[in-house]
Amino acid sequence: MTDSRHAVITGCSSGIGKAIAGQLLADGWTVTGLSRSETSLGPGFRWLHADLSDPSSLAETAAGIDPADALVHAAGYQRTARLGELDPGALAGMFAVHVGAASALANEVVPRMPDGGRVLLIGSRTSTGAAGKSQYAATKAALMGMGRTWAQELAPRGITVNVLSPGPTDTPMLADPGRAATPPKLPALGRLVDPEDVAALAGFLLGPHGKSITGQNYVICGGASL
Repeated sequence: MTDSRHAVITGCSSGIGKAIAGQLLADGWTVTGLSRSETSLGPGFRWLHADLSDPSSLAETAAGIDPADALVHAAGYQRTARLGELDPGALAGMFAVHVGAASALANEVVPRMPDGGRVLLIGSRTSTGAAGKSQYAATKAALMGMGRTWAQELAPRGITVNVLSPGPTDTPMLADPGRAATPPKLPALGRLVDPEDVAALAGFLLGPHGKSITGQNYVICGGASL
């Protein structure tokens, strides 16, 4: 990777995406942030409007972005319901944002990425299953298979692809009424995951010492998996 590293990050207006953008800016990266809500994170940051719920629109957006050393897909949301109350629209919407948008952006950004670049997908500890979250879990589980496949394809170019899967994280998404059916539970360590901790691990995976790590899933959950 070059000395003036450039990252493209989705979901940069809040939560984990914003925390990762802040971490990379502090590490000397320039960042292009993609989201529906405009945000400003200071010097080195450029915001572009992007509707991640419409993956077919993202090729045009990506065409105007300078080549990137890293792509981070952090945009996401959660809708919860149990069997008998599942909404097909909720599944389609989450799949579009979590999986479709990642696929569309990587398809445009990665071919222009320098060798030795990085791709990081934000998954979820829930991808292995959680009552009331089957549709959300399915979309996050899809990132695992997609990311591992890309890791195999891109290994000859030295481009790493990993998934970072947080547990219940202290972000605005926890207050979203769409997930009210399954309120968050405190993990074993007694506190929600700090988005800055997620960002610090992301910074490592995206940095120079992440060069030997690819095709992996890292769970950071405060002990919720215990």
